[in-house]
Amino acid sequence: MTAGDLPHRRRNLLTGEWVLVSPQRSKRPWQGEEAPVPASDAPRHDPNCYLCPGNRRTGGTTNPDYSHTYVFANDFPALLDEGANAAAGDLFETMPARGEARVICYSPNHSQTLAKLDDRGRRAVVDCWCELSAEIGAEWAFVQLFENKGSMMGASSPHPHGQVWASDFVPQLVETEDRHQRAFRERHGRTLLADVIEAELTDGARVVEKNDDWLAIVPFWAAWPFELLLVARNDIARLEQMGERSRESLSLILGRMLRRYDGLFGIDFPYSMGWHGAPHSLADDAAHWRLHAHFYPPLLRSATVRKHMVGYELLAEVQRDLTPEDAAARLREVTI
Repeated sequence: MTAGDLPHRRRNLLTGEWVLVSPQRSKRPWQGEEAPVPASDAPRHDPNCYLCPGNRRTGGTTNPDYSHTYVFANDFPALLDEGANAAAGDLFETMPARGEARVICYSPNHSQTLAKLDDRGRRAVVDCWCELSAEIGAEWAFVQLFENKGSMMGASSPHPHGQVWASDFVPQLVETEDRHQRAFRERHGRTLLADVIEAELTDGARVVEKNDDWLAIVPFWAAWPFELLLVARNDIARLEQMGERSRESLSLILGRMLRRYDGLFGIDFPYSMGWHGAPHSLADDAAHWRLHAHFYPPLLRSATVRKHMVGYELLAEVQRDLTPEDAAARLREVTI
């Protein structure tokens, strides 16, 4: 075995956590769960879909006959204007959690995922993200934009859509990223992800897509098999800071990335993705931040075999078999 084929650990620079990489396990036989192949023949309009134009949602509201991106307040929000009272004790502690949640229907077309939208349609979604980040961020400490795509990732509706959860607190994972980026800036006087971009472009082994404004990589510390990190190459801390060129090039690179996902196993590739930008509670104190998005897809070997975060991962440390370098190479090989 070469050094790259032997077990080793890699540290996630954004969180400080370690990932165990075990390349030799890629050859093990698989007799575990094989999920059904996700359907990819969705109609343009589904009369039973809660999110299609003109249909009635479970909360009782009827959707308008929308013709572009459509945003509405989540009928079943995880956060409300009012939170529970704080309670402290030696063992058990609670704190109030306030916020709001919205749903973003990408398109009236029930079959048009982000990968399948044309560049104009994807650009409309990008503009929507930017507008929501600015609007909601003016009121709340942090705005989390995300998408769960596919039933495998827990999507409650097959209609392509994303979500926005805004809160009066900075969530734990974002607070951890903030702390590590800030510490790096204080130690080195540079932006952590700017240094990562420079190193990844020099190395090239984990680069999947790039243009003048964005870089998509399988990060060195990736936990999921075909995880991607999409990073702004310019000094941008939040979505709403993007100019016209950055928005347009983001739409283009998203299309290329997501078509590679779909082409990898020939299906509508499931994933959870989300944007991490500087919390709005930081105001102008965000020089250590660089806007980025995480893509976490579960599929491992094929359209039916997925990675399960169980056993050792739940009890000890995240572990992966396929190296990030091999994953990036496989994604680059996909014809789009």
